[in-house]
Amino acid sequence: MLNDSSSHPVVLFDGVCSFCNASVRWVINRDPHSRFRFASLQSRAAREALAASGTPHASLDSVVLIQGGEVFTRSDAAIRIARELGFPWSLAAAGLIIPASVRNKLYSWVAANRYRWFGKQSACSVPSPELRARFLDADEHAPAASDSVP
Repeated sequence: MLNDSSSHPVVLFDGVCSFCNASVRWVINRDPHSRFRFASLQSRAAREALAASGTPHASLDSVVLIQGGEVFTRSDAAIRIARELGFPWSLAAAGLIIPASVRNKLYSWVAANRYRWFGKQSACSVPSPELRARFLDADEHAPAASDSVP
């Protein structure tokens, strides 16, 4: 499904972070045209997407946006994702006038505390059947037939 990533912006996120999973659900609920595709940073699909973009996976511990052959991380990724969601979320693009060093200090503070504040899951979430096509790593998290949830 990586070929799907060439025509859609791809959001990579910490799949065990409760805050990150909630953020992905927030984006999905505000993306009526289903433009974004998603994968957890822990997945093979994320490693392949990053390799295809020439970005080393080991150095990443933040949200990543791959769009138009470019890779954005941290506050740049978050702002650009919001911008793609249309009005009023696109107003977040004004944040790009703040120097990245300042924005990323705030981003790093939240990221450093995200597990303590919001919790951590023991495994990556399995997308619902309706959302499976939007997750590049959906097959990696598919439950076994005996593990299926009604």
